Amino acid sequence: MSEDVLIDLGRRAMLVTLMVSAPMLVSGMVIGLVISIFQSVTQIQEITLTFVPKIVVVMTTFLLFLPWMISLLLGFAQPMLGDFGTFVN
Repeated sequence: MSEDVLIDLGRRAMLVTLMVSAPMLVSGMVIGLVISIFQSVTQIQEITLTFVPKIVVVMTTFLLFLPWMISLLLGFAQPMLGDFGTFVN
């Protein structure tokens, strides 16, 4: 396997990883910002107020985006496993 193929494979793997994790990370960041603003305005500093909504939103986002994430991962893995002989040589 040449260096160019290996670099391209690593680049695509990192891009797929970023795209698969992006919906949960962005939703967690947005709900964290909203909760932080709410806590600042109301001066409520309850620790469970930050974690419970984040967990609920991230899990909901995960379930909503799961079909898309699976298709993205399969689109990356199937060609790679189909051409496994070219990677071994």
